[in-house]
Amino acid sequence: MLAIETFDQRQGGNVLYKALSHPLAAAALGALATRLRDRSPIALFDPDGIAPALLALAPDPPPIGEVYVEDARAIGHEIAGLPARPLTDLPQSAARALLIAAFDADRLIARLTPFLPAGAECLSLDAIRLPREMLTVPGRYAERRNFATNFAFFRDQDGLSTRLVSANYWAGYGAGAVRLWLRLFAADGRVLATWEEALPSGPGGFALDSRAIRARFGLPPFTGQLFLHVIGAAGHDVVKYALDTFPTKAAGGGRSLSCTHDANAWPSERYAGLPAPRADERVILWVQNSHAVAIPAGAIALDRMGAERPVAFPRPIAPFATEALDVAALLPGVHWPAQIELRAGRHVVRPRYEGVRGGRTRIAHVNVERADLAPDPALHALPAPLGRGFLLPFPILPRRRFATLVQPTPMATTATTLPLRLDLFDPEGHPAGSHFLGCLARDHDLALDLDTILTPDALPEGGHGELVYDFRAGGDGDGWLHALFRYADRENGHEAESSFGGHIFNTLMTYRDEPQSYNGKPPGLSTRLFLRLGGGEGGGEGGRQSFTSLIYPASAPWHPHSTTSLLLHDEGGAVIAETPLAIACSGSALIRPRDVFGPDRLARAGARGYVLVRDTTCRLFGYHGLMDAAGGFSLDHMFGF
Repeated sequence: MLAIETFDQRQGGNVLYKALSHPLAAAALGALATRLRDRSPIALFDPDGIAPALLALAPDPPPIGEVYVEDARAIGHEIAGLPARPLTDLPQSAARALLIAAFDADRLIARLTPFLPAGAECLSLDAIRLPREMLTVPGRYAERRNFATNFAFFRDQDGLSTRLVSANYWAGYGAGAVRLWLRLFAADGRVLATWEEALPSGPGGFALDSRAIRARFGLPPFTGQLFLHVIGAAGHDVVKYALDTFPTKAAGGGRSLSCTHDANAWPSERYAGLPAPRADERVILWVQNSHAVAIPAGAIALDRMGAERPVAFPRPIAPFATEALDVAALLPGVHWPAQIELRAGRHVVRPRYEGVRGGRTRIAHVNVERADLAPDPALHALPAPLGRGFLLPFPILPRRRFATLVQPTPMATTATTLPLRLDLFDPEGHPAGSHFLGCLARDHDLALDLDTILTPDALPEGGHGELVYDFRAGGDGDGWLHALFRYADRENGHEAESSFGGHIFNTLMTYRDEPQSYNGKPPGLSTRLFLRLGGGEGGGEGGRQSFTSLIYPASAPWHPHSTTSLLLHDEGGAVIAETPLAIACSGSALIRPRDVFGPDRLARAGARGYVLVRDTTCRLFGYHGLMDAAGGFSLDHMFGF
């Protein structure tokens, strides 16, 4: 396990982790280690408790002989393998160099200089600071907005290309000039390109296309990862995007089209929601090292969910490298509908996986498996105003064309049971049936095909379903309800899948941090969702056109209809058209921007234009995707800002 602290649900992300793991900081750590090594022996002062992470993320850490602390309660505790000494012992040290494990350390250096051993040099982590021009808040280095960063799976190889799409949503929070610092890594971890791009001055859309980047820098085919650093961010430090994978013109359309959500910038100990392969399928897990230190052999492992018999990947993975891990190679004989757990040891951010079957490819992502949750007995009898409590909504695409499968996924290390019910609704919010799934075990292998519980003529135009807790047969819940949703075209066999978690929706009452709010305290009762355009609404880009399934879930009765607006933005962020939309409570709507706004307005919006789904009366939940002229389609959950 990598000795780092990344993300805590109560306090958010650890900005010092991001400061230490930034690719430029990692390179500077090597130079700092060389400088310190020349002045051995070395002592370390750890005022903020980051010494373990510092030494874990340093490519070639210097040999530390002593560790000092100022907190008297920490004296004698082991830090980085050494007993902590009181700072008052520093003058008697034989060290020739003192490293202060802190940024913005001028005051600390001034305070400690009179107490240094004779001839010793005092250094700090300010030696590895990013250049001033890369800082959003130069006066406070350990400020979240200085490290608005993320990774993206990025590929232009084997007939497949990628396109990352988002918007300058920081402009809506008052940001001035915003730009991206970008670094592209090859599969072996080498740097292929480093560059900057300016974002629109307003809340305009932007896109990073692997084909254009490859042509710009004269690159060979690649499969690797793209590191994004947003400079000038305001409001928050979260970098959100949609990533489309699509076939090149030479490869043809329809057989490969996928959409995935942002990578989630915080490495986790475990991930879940990885489907085992079918007998005629390969499932490739793309393991992408997020750090400048190699992942040791055996540090990455796969396990059949609930088996507790992990099988380790036997080879090391180089810094920032990408490894294609064939699930069947580690777990032969484990087949769908079994689920796979990834033991990642905090080495990687949320990975992608790729299913290859019948010449068709689909890409999706796993999710963070929480280690900080315990079963919540209060979920057995929530107060009546919370109604059905936690809901996990998902779309049912028009059933004449698409089949829908649902697989609940344990998403906490303590989850041993999943007591669940499935409630179904038509687009107008009318109940269309309910099905008790049972009290599922952690190692269950249920993948429910809705065709087995619905008549052929039920929900012909689709609708949506909601997974809810149901304790009639016992079991426990933790509020971190997740599932995988798989969709298949009945005629051509193309598939797409997505996974996400549940929330309490649309009630004035709150429970802990629900209904979740992205801005301010709960309850979150508003919507701001990003729907990118497909680039083909005007007839280009293989005819790829965007769509969204918008769902109005309600834990308890809420407004009879939503008061939703669809706002079409051009590439500069200006609103060029607005259309109202009313979705029935517990209902849904399948929206195609081309049908709403028409081809002329979409052409005005441009390839980087987008639709903002806005509602100030309720929180909608959305999934978005693309459909191409050859019958391919993609689907994943939407993001908001």
